[in-house]
Formats: sequence, structure tokens, C-alpha cells
Amino acid sequence: MGYPLLVAAVVAVHFAFIAFMVFGGFLTWRWPWVIWPHVSVVLWGIVSTALGLDCPLTDLERWARPRAGMAQLPSDGFIAHYLTGVLYPASAANVVRVLAIVVVLITWAGWLRRRRR
Repeated sequence: MGYPLLVAAVVAVHFAFIAFMVFGGFLTWRWPWVIWPHVSVVLWGIVSTALGLDCPLTDLERWARPRAGMAQLPSDGFIAHYLTGVLYPASAANVVRVLAIVVVLITWAGWLRRRRR
């Protein structure tokens, strides 16, 4: 029971982390203090993508899946396995990245606008 539950929890947390990275800026419109955790998460996303670093959540899932009797996560990682080719075609990966950045910038602009009122 333990390892399959761990894998499911890690996948859920990973999806939540990515959702917060892209859409968490909207939360700052209601709760301005959320900007600092959001900036941290976005910076992690940028740095890890630019440097090709694996997310610790991906590493944890890679460790837990064989122990749960599940197939190993593909070498290209969480996003490639769960999102690319499922939610959008692989050929659109760069477009999706740009759209995510645009959403983040729009939400931060909204946060600044509300802060200045």
C-alpha cells in the first residue's frame, strides 16, 4: 500500500506545483503575500529548465515507482510523460512554455496594478 500511495501523492503534488507555477499569480490578486512563494516557484522553473535540472519531485517519483511495482518514469521526466503528448502535442512544447510565461507576466502585472491602488 505504501509506495503506490507515495507515487500517487507525488504525482498530485507535482501537478499542483506546476499549476501554481503557471496560475498562482492569480492568487496574488486576492492575497498579495503569495507573490513571494510564487516568484520562488517561477524562478525554480526557469532555472531548472535552463540548466536541465531534474525536479526533486521527479526524482522521488523515479525512486518510488519501481518499489510500487510500477514501470519506471521515462528518462525525459514528468512533463514529457504526463503533459506533452497528452494535453498538447510535443511540437507545441515551446508554444506552451511561452504561453505559461505570458500568463505569469499578466498575473504579476495585475498584482502590481492592484498593489499601486
